[in-house]
Amino acid sequence: MLRLSGLYRYPLKSAIAEPLAHAQLDALGLSGDRRWMVVDAASGRFLTQRLLPQMTQLTARWQGDEQLLLGAPGMSDLKVALPGVQAELRGVTIWRDSLQVPDAGDEAARWLSQFLGRPCRLVQVPEARARQVDTAYAEVGDKVAFADGYPLLLIGQGSLDDLSARVGRPLEMLRFRPNLVVEGAEPYAEDSWKRIRIGDLEFCLVKGCSRCIMTTLDPHSGERNADREPLATLQGYRQREGEVYFGQNLIAGGAGELLLGMPVEVIE
Repeated sequence: MLRLSGLYRYPLKSAIAEPLAHAQLDALGLSGDRRWMVVDAASGRFLTQRLLPQMTQLTARWQGDEQLLLGAPGMSDLKVALPGVQAELRGVTIWRDSLQVPDAGDEAARWLSQFLGRPCRLVQVPEARARQVDTAYAEVGDKVAFADGYPLLLIGQGSLDDLSARVGRPLEMLRFRPNLVVEGAEPYAEDSWKRIRIGDLEFCLVKGCSRCIMTTLDPHSGERNADREPLATLQGYRQREGEVYFGQNLIAGGAGELLLGMPVEVIE
């Protein structure tokens, strides 16, 4: 039997994952997932572990629905209020998308700039300012917050186990930053799924997830693997048209609740 064995959200894009026992789904994916983002202070360009591996040491946790608690080694914790309707809007860029979103203020900017060693700002995206998902794979009106391109990412535990065997050492699931982990399926079975049901919720699997150099970072230490694993191994058998794929991007068919251990049904 297939079941939901892992459930993760990332309140701040590229910061430490938050494991969950249950989660609500809203119009942008898991409630509270990737609603905050760090951007370059001058350009507004998004910043991630690809450029700043020390973001693997950055913790961000919701305090209710109105505050974010930031933590990092050598730094005092900082509570950041959800920007209000009067907050300054900042122009930001994430991949090819440009949008105007609320800035979280100077105190958060100073805190992050000190820890990351470069001038940056913290921004937050309300649902009304979220991005349209690529309409080549989604419907008009399907929205995403600050995730790279899609509201949800699913990986099969069997796929990670197979990759670990090929690499020759156990690999952490959080290298791949999924929201949902499903166990009980054959390796890469998720590649052939088109629709699944978890509890009362249906999901469309719309596109494989292309992987980058971030997968070579130890999610706990931030150190980059000198052997470029697991990306090097993935390139040997999971590459097509110049991209390396591992995991599947999803769009939920509605709002609701997910609980660890829920059965997963493949509809199509």
